[in-house]
Amino acid sequence: MTLSRETPPICDYEGSNYCTDFWEGRGREYEDLVERIALRRLLPPTGQRLLEIGAGFGRLTPMYNGFEQVVLLDYSKSQLRQAQARLGRGDRYTYVAADFYHPPLADSLFDAATMIRTIHHAQDVPLVLRQVRRVLAPAGTFILEFANKRHLKAILRYWLRRQTWNPFDPEPVEFVELNFDFHPRWMAERLREADFTIERRLTVSHFRVPLLKRCLPARLLAAADGLVQWTGRWWQLSPSVFIRARQDKLGPPPSPTAFFRCPRCTGTDWHSTESLLTCRTCGARWAVDDGIYDFKAPLD
Repeated sequence: MTLSRETPPICDYEGSNYCTDFWEGRGREYEDLVERIALRRLLPPTGQRLLEIGAGFGRLTPMYNGFEQVVLLDYSKSQLRQAQARLGRGDRYTYVAADFYHPPLADSLFDAATMIRTIHHAQDVPLVLRQVRRVLAPAGTFILEFANKRHLKAILRYWLRRQTWNPFDPEPVEFVELNFDFHPRWMAERLREADFTIERRLTVSHFRVPLLKRCLPARLLAAADGLVQWTGRWWQLSPSVFIRARQDKLGPPPSPTAFFRCPRCTGTDWHSTESLLTCRTCGARWAVDDGIYDFKAPLD
């Protein structure tokens, strides 16, 4: 069987200096700290295998030390190369270059999955969520962060007629090409359609205001944010929302041997060498580039 590869457009960070251009030395210590607070509150303390979707350069990967194996999935090989330099190689980390619409991973493989600062690049959110559900084991945990269109600043700007789009409209808004903000109710509906049960919501980055960030220490602002993240249980008015959801659909039991799933045919039987994976079902060949499994395009 050959799968349709009608893939929506993909935001590609290949060759970018995302780490130094956006994070390090760019005044975003506060955002980094509050996201770590939220993750610690939502993440299971231990587990066998975790999938980090949109892992980038591995900024948050050390937070998953309670898991025996972490798979870093990102479309950009150059970002994964930076993560590899930070984290090292070995059995604990597996680096996979692929898009989030066709993750080359077997069904029911993971105890948990995270997706932080990533789904805002998804044009087809339902497809992404179905794939996350597919690779999660029954009762697996999914931690999702999304950019909230109904945050307080957007509401004020709309009321003052300084922006055209309506933050109360449930449909996503694409404010820059392949950059979307989502209404909390809309995202909750998509999660339920994908057979997820929402267990907890946290609102994050309440104080993402340039003046506050200039005047107050990042750790003080982050501590204050941590005190009000629990308000996500009732309302979501912050720029960022974290959700912990549980996979409720009973899929096939995980295979004791299957790990990769061929994006071309869904086969899980492989012939592998140090530099090549060959699907025994359809013959597709995929490169292994210096420790990074490259599923962006087959070699033939």
